[in-house]
Order: sequence, then structure tokens, then C-alpha cells
Amino acid sequence: MKVAITGKGGVGKTTFASTLCRLYAEEGRTVLAADVDPDANLGLALGFTEEEVNAIVPISKMRKLVEERTGANAANKFFKLNPQVSDIPDTYAKEINGVKLLVMGTVETGGSGCVCPEHVMLKAILSSLVFRKDDVVVMDMEAGLEHLARGTASMMDQFIVVIEPGARSIQTYGKVKQLAKDLGITQVRVVANKVRSQEDEEFIRTRIPEEDLLGFIHYDTDVIDADLSGKSPYDFSPRAVEEIRAIKAKMDAK
Repeated sequence: MKVAITGKGGVGKTTFASTLCRLYAEEGRTVLAADVDPDANLGLALGFTEEEVNAIVPISKMRKLVEERTGANAANKFFKLNPQVSDIPDTYAKEINGVKLLVMGTVETGGSGCVCPEHVMLKAILSSLVFRKDDVVVMDMEAGLEHLARGTASMMDQFIVVIEPGARSIQTYGKVKQLAKDLGITQVRVVANKVRSQEDEEFIRTRIPEEDLLGFIHYDTDVIDADLSGKSPYDFSPRAVEEIRAIKAKMDAK
């Protein structure tokens, strides 16, 4: 199972991604969680402490590694477009609660200098993840699927947009669906989070096609408490865990 999870900031995609990872790990599966969001906080949601998260160096910041694999440096403006990266997840991922976390990071565009080697490196790693045939790979993305090359995208099993009741969140879903279509992906599925009432459910149902809607995660103060405490929602909110377990069952049945 290879899953890309996206959505606008604050909708709860990291809560969903981290709990999904924990549920697969609960089954004894080998799970790799890739944090591809520039505002990386998947580590806390998986159960790492704040100190442990702060100690993790994103792949994009490992300048020596990038230079070594791409051949790019101050004296050499030419670099490999297909660097060897298949060993990186096992070498640099940090494990907790049965889940291996790989923090990808983002590429700084401010200042001078070519940032292409870092872009090439991150894209190569993302492409390599889909070939880990025995693993469950969950990618916590930023809004959009620009990170995924056309060939990589076509090999993903699930594209999931996490939304909340609201016009802006629905608009993000529409943009992601269009971008996925441009990549040759015909189905983008939806998880509705922070649902407060029957009215919220109806709002979602009238705007999301039934075949795309995986399910609802209802507003839960336990999830907020987990975030305030810097803890995993899996350990704080039994209700959210069971709702995500039901969503996972629909994903697995695809």
C-alpha cells in the first residue's frame, strides 16, 4: 500500500497520516512514513518527543549526502539526475511505535546558488519509495502533488485529500483532483475531518462525490489535547482511532 495524503494546512492530515501508520504497524506491517510537508510535524504525531524531533536532520539539509549522491558541489555545476538513493530510507529513517519516519524537508529558494541537486535528491527518494513492495508507505504531503513525477504518481495506490467542512477546504480538494488528473490519476479520495454535526456531514456529502468519500472523523477534544501535549493522537483519542480504522478498512478493500 502506497498512500499520498494531502490537504491545506490545519485540516488534520498529519493526525490522519500518523494514526493510519500506527494502525498498519499494529498489524505487524513494515511501515515507512515520509514527511514531505515543509511544516514537518509528523514525528510528534507518531510519538517522538519534541527533543527527538528537533534532533532529526531533514534529508534536504544533509548537504554532504546530497553532494555525495548527486556529484554537485561548489566546483561542479553538473550533477546526476538519477542518484542512488534506495538505501536512504533504511539508513536515515528513525523508528518509533513500529513506524519508520523519514523527514524529507524542503528546499530553500531564498539566497543564491542552484537548488536543483536538492530537488533531484528529494524526487529520487520519493520515486524509490513506491518500489518498496513489501512496505506500507504513507506520504504526508503539502497541498498539491507537485512532488510526484508522472511515473511515480501512476504507481501510488491511494491519493487522499483530508478536508474539513468549509468552502476553502473543498476548493483545495478540487485543485488537487485537477492536478492528479494532469498526472493521469483518475481517482482522488477524501477524508472529512473535524466534523461537528449532521449538518457538517450533509455539507460534505453535497460537495464530494459518494465514490470519493472514504469517511468522517468527528471533532474531538482529545485530538486537540494530544496536539497541545505534543503526543500521538493514537494514544489520546480512541474515538478518532476507531473512525480512522473504519476508513482504513475501506482503503484496504479498494
